[in-house]
Amino acid sequence: MTINDPEALAEVTAAFHAYERALMADDIPAMDALFHDAPTTNRYGVGEVLYGIDAIRDFRKGRGGSPQRRLGRVAITVYGGQFATADAEFHREGSDRRGRQTQAWVRFADGWKVVSAHVSLEGTGS
Repeated sequence: MTINDPEALAEVTAAFHAYERALMADDIPAMDALFHDAPTTNRYGVGEVLYGIDAIRDFRKGRGGSPQRRLGRVAITVYGGQFATADAEFHREGSDRRGRQTQAWVRFADGWKVVSAHVSLEGTGS
């Protein structure tokens, strides 16, 4: 198995940063486009547990914007040509709180999509 094929790594890295831009802009259609449209897509957040893309979409519509943050270290690894992980540290704006984000990405016919995500903040027990 090839680890971090340069072309696949560039594609996932671009998708990861496109998601980060969409998150900071609270661009819900762009965020939705980067998550796999399926009931098997899940997201665990700081205060929510969301099973299926419909629950994720409902959460995004109801939260009233995304907390601003700046990225710290980001580690993206591609396994073969179809699966990747993205692990990132971030810092909430206006706070010294550090958070962590993990995403599992799969290459589908329409591009790389998040199939599982987890976000946590230090000191929240999450």
